[in-house]
Amino acid sequence: MSLTSDEAAILVAAAAHGDRLAWERIVESYGRLIWVIARNHRLSPGDAADVSQTTWLRLMEHIDRLTEPGRVGAWLATTARRECLRIQAKNRRTSPIPDEAIVDLVQVRGVAADDLDAALLSAERSEAVHRAIALLPAHCQEMLRLMMLDPAPTYEEIAAAIGRPIGSLGPSRKRCLEKLRVLLANVEVVQVSQLA
Repeated sequence: MSLTSDEAAILVAAAAHGDRLAWERIVESYGRLIWVIARNHRLSPGDAADVSQTTWLRLMEHIDRLTEPGRVGAWLATTARRECLRIQAKNRRTSPIPDEAIVDLVQVRGVAADDLDAALLSAERSEAVHRAIALLPAHCQEMLRLMMLDPAPTYEEIAAAIGRPIGSLGPSRKRCLEKLRVLLANVEVVQVSQLA
């Protein structure tokens, strides 16, 4: 369920004054958005649940101090993304598995070499897309990451999360995808020239 800016502001004010039903309506309206942002960052279900819980805790701590209560969806999306990045940074500090261990695991499980090659190529393509997205302007990154979620949030949810009019999403999406295509084409050219 999508909230207008005015509805969100009224609910935030009521929740800040202890109205449990207003709080529940905010959670109902934005809970899915927080979850899909966490899953879009490729977090485990447990880490995604932690992101959700921490994001709601942060809102509870700051709900009476929001400068733009009508944009609570955008505030929640930003807070969720920051928490995702914090958890990803924490998870990166763990030791990666050496390549030899992966080969041993593949041999033990009997995975065919062709299947492994296909999986590695798919992972490389996915990584190239994520690297290219990271080079886009921040508003494009935010919009495309939300639109790539599975299940995809509605345009109303995306508009609320990024604080833009719903009518601007289609044209903005088209421009951002064109920029992404150019970046990916350049990545492929660089990769081919490195092989030569």
